[in-house]
Amino acid sequence: MSSSFAGEIMASFYNEISKNKIESYSLMLIVFFIILGMGYLLSYFFDSIIIAVIAGVFAIIYTLIGYYWSDKIVLKISGAIEADEKKDAHLINVVEGLAIAAGLPKPKVYIINDKAPNAFATGRDPPHSSIAVTSGLLEIMNREELEGVISHELSHIKNYDIKFMTLVAVMVGMISIIANISLRSFLWGGSGDRENKNPYLLIIGIAFIVLSPIFANLVRLAVSRKREFLADATGAMLSRYPEGLASALEKLEHVDTNVKTATDATAHLFIAAPVKKRFLTLFATHPPLEERVRRLREM
Repeated sequence: MSSSFAGEIMASFYNEISKNKIESYSLMLIVFFIILGMGYLLSYFFDSIIIAVIAGVFAIIYTLIGYYWSDKIVLKISGAIEADEKKDAHLINVVEGLAIAAGLPKPKVYIINDKAPNAFATGRDPPHSSIAVTSGLLEIMNREELEGVISHELSHIKNYDIKFMTLVAVMVGMISIIANISLRSFLWGGSGDRENKNPYLLIIGIAFIVLSPIFANLVRLAVSRKREFLADATGAMLSRYPEGLASALEKLEHVDTNVKTATDATAHLFIAAPVKKRFLTLFATHPPLEERVRRLREM
């Protein structure tokens, strides 16, 4: 790895830490105002300020839940079980050793009982972080490849990707739920004299509700792909052996990485796409594995 390239990566790395913190809080504010906006539109068309008040209270509560407990929610729905210190000592030792090298507190380690090889990191900051790997990943990776994967996940923790990505997993799903409820209310339910309401505002309101989850998902996917490249580069620097991660990703490229408990809301957290998409690259949660391998081998 050339010194100039390493310098560029380090500069990008520290810039990303700052950007990720800002983007995390910005995301919370955006979701908060989207929910408030939906509440306002519903209260306007159904002549009930109570709806807006309820939406505001709900937005505050859900934002706090997303910030403090989103990692626990993700681990729960993923079926992750905390690793056993004796049975899973090999994995725990790898995580602990690399965490020390990265200057991070050791994250909690979890295992998902699934034959599909995959892994993810979650949490709101390094002291409250966790790494989960599937049993399938442990079966096919040698020591160097496992270190490459764990280094990648520790990079997500070190640069605060975990806060942003975990919040996104919970909040984008909530926007979809609120949008669905609001749209049904517009079309089928509610009271109030809607005949005297501004028809243009009605159209704008419906468009806003329909497009909000689509826009949120596109932003989520674009940001996720960018952060995977950065985590690959910083992970390779952490392990000091880019080939370990490159070899691990190459293995993942030729096996089924679909995790049974993964959902569209949590897919962007994993090191490889856990939910296969048959759509345009625009809707992919991860950059192509072959491109990631190529970049690592050029370091």
